[in-house]
Amino acid sequence: MIGKTFKRDDASEDVQAKGFDDFELRLGDLMRGERATMGKSLLDVQRELKIKAAYIAAIENADPSAFDTPGFIAGYVRSYARYLNMDPDDAFEAFCQESGFETAHGMSAEASSIRPTGVDLASTPLGKDIFSASATPFIPANEAVFSGVEPRAIGSIVVLIALVGGLGYGGWTVLQEVQKVQFAPVEQTPVVVSDIDPLAGASNTLRTSDPLAVADQPTREALDRLYRPQALDVPVLVARDAPISTLNPSSIGALVPDDRFEPPVAVAEAANDLPALPPIQVVEQPVPEVQLVAVRPSWVRVQSADGTVIFETVMEPGDNFVVPQTEEPAVLRVGESGAMYFAVNGVHYGPVGERGVVTSNVALSSESLTQTYAVADLTRDDDLAEIVNFAEVVSDE
Repeated sequence: MIGKTFKRDDASEDVQAKGFDDFELRLGDLMRGERATMGKSLLDVQRELKIKAAYIAAIENADPSAFDTPGFIAGYVRSYARYLNMDPDDAFEAFCQESGFETAHGMSAEASSIRPTGVDLASTPLGKDIFSASATPFIPANEAVFSGVEPRAIGSIVVLIALVGGLGYGGWTVLQEVQKVQFAPVEQTPVVVSDIDPLAGASNTLRTSDPLAVADQPTREALDRLYRPQALDVPVLVARDAPISTLNPSSIGALVPDDRFEPPVAVAEAANDLPALPPIQVVEQPVPEVQLVAVRPSWVRVQSADGTVIFETVMEPGDNFVVPQTEEPAVLRVGESGAMYFAVNGVHYGPVGERGVVTSNVALSSESLTQTYAVADLTRDDDLAEIVNFAEVVSDE
């Protein structure tokens, strides 16, 4: 009996399952992620770090062959890592491990910027210049020559050319028609006028057989007198409007003289013949005058009912301002209420308010002021008493 033997392996290989996040993170992936988090493109990094975008892309792709001078690679990688808030030394170490780049001595051939002639830059992953690649995502493709020309623009240009041509042809046609000379046929035979002597038979003398020869011819003086205006011995005056011209201003109207002046006899007789007129009566009382009186420095602003500024200044002690009379009373705003009083027909009212208080929306009408404010007490404000006494002295003089 042939027996079959089976040989079992002594140890089995341990197979570990990888998770969804178990993958190798390269330096370029980390840098691109940080740059995307900052919302920066390669051109933005180039503008801010003053490093070519081709070099930035070569750092992310771990391609040292894209640099012109290998001696600058370490500085570029560290500067870009600081820009992304990464550790510069760790980033440069990862770049050297992934790309196989080694720091060379400054005098060595590897650190030279002169490239060997046998190296084809186009065969590198990115080439010498990343912008020369047609698949670069941040460089727009070259447009065709006629790609920017729209059919609607061509149609508009054709219509404009046709319109200009039509206007030009129409103007040229009108000019040709205007310059044409047309002859209308007539039945009368033209006469040669050049053969007629215009002075034939003309004479300045009158024939004796002419009836006008026996008539008396006017003299030169008579002809001059004919066109000269005739002088009058006495001027003739004609009233333009009889009712107005017959009015006597000395007896009718507001210019009637007082009894102290005796009119001429002729005027008095004419006035006696006219009916007596009733005297003029004033039925409405005069509008009281409202003034602003400042006893101390104070800023004031007077506005009309529609908001127009009538008066605005800093009134000094003794300054007065007459408020104009309008249909709607003006409004007062004063910065120092205790220094401002009102004078209504010479009687002082106030003050506007307490000292150091700003008062607004005060209606400057005589009725409102006399009802709102009391007559000013001169014994309570020495400055007001001084100004009032000075005004009375000036008025007496």
